[in-house]
Amino acid sequence: MYRPVVAALLLICAVPAFAEEPPITITLRDHQFVPSEVAVPAGVKVTLIVRNEQTANAEFESTSLHREKIVGPGGQITVFVGPLDPGSYEFFDDFNGATRGHLVAK
Repeated sequence: MYRPVVAALLLICAVPAFAEEPPITITLRDHQFVPSEVAVPAGVKVTLIVRNEQTANAEFESTSLHREKIVGPGGQITVFVGPLDPGSYEFFDDFNGATRGHLVAK
């Protein structure tokens, strides 16, 4: 009577858990994203930690990723993206248009 339930539970426990990608840190420093090009795996959810080492507000914005978050001076934010198709995804600081970078999903 309980055997089908026990068998189902054993089957669920036997399925390997998917490894989560470690967070990727991007730093805003001297009006630049460091690194400015970030390789990420395609088809996987990715966590980005964006740190602002500047003395003014900055913004992590990406039209192609549909993300927009302000990060205060000396602060950090977390941005979740993906799973992404292979390709290049631009991000920028909307407060300083010359500050740009790319996620490259491979």
